[in-house]
Amino acid sequence: MAAIERVLVRRVHPDAIVPAYARPGDAGADLASTAYVRLAPGERALVPTGIALALPEGHVGLVHPRSGAAARHGLSIVNAPGTVDAGYRGEILVNLVNLDPTTPIEIHPGDRIAQLVIQEFVHADFAVVDSLPESDRGETGHGSTGGFGGSAGRTEA
Repeated sequence: MAAIERVLVRRVHPDAIVPAYARPGDAGADLASTAYVRLAPGERALVPTGIALALPEGHVGLVHPRSGAAARHGLSIVNAPGTVDAGYRGEILVNLVNLDPTTPIEIHPGDRIAQLVIQEFVHADFAVVDSLPESDRGETGHGSTGGFGGSAGRTEA
């Protein structure tokens, strides 16, 4: 496990739950709602967490869907993963969407709605060039390594 970084948390709502890891070694800390929200099928909403953070410079907070809520209820995040920059000091709002085609989802204050993964990142120096170095993959893109229903990698018996 990487070194522990201190992250300052400010409650902007009196009932806000401080992000917490469910188990030692988990990458994602749970984020909880401070509001009641009802999402009809296909509906989306910005759901407040009641917290603001001061992430260390060189770090980013990535807001991911919770896998159980996604599997059981079709609850996901529109812009997954959401990005919390180190300089942002406002409340973390999670852009939730109900992907279930028929059943509404009710979110109550205190419900865990997302996971926050904090990572170090590299700040790039983008340089415009006339050509790029060759690579094994080249310019092949979406689906180039095979996948569902394709014949790539299969042999007939």
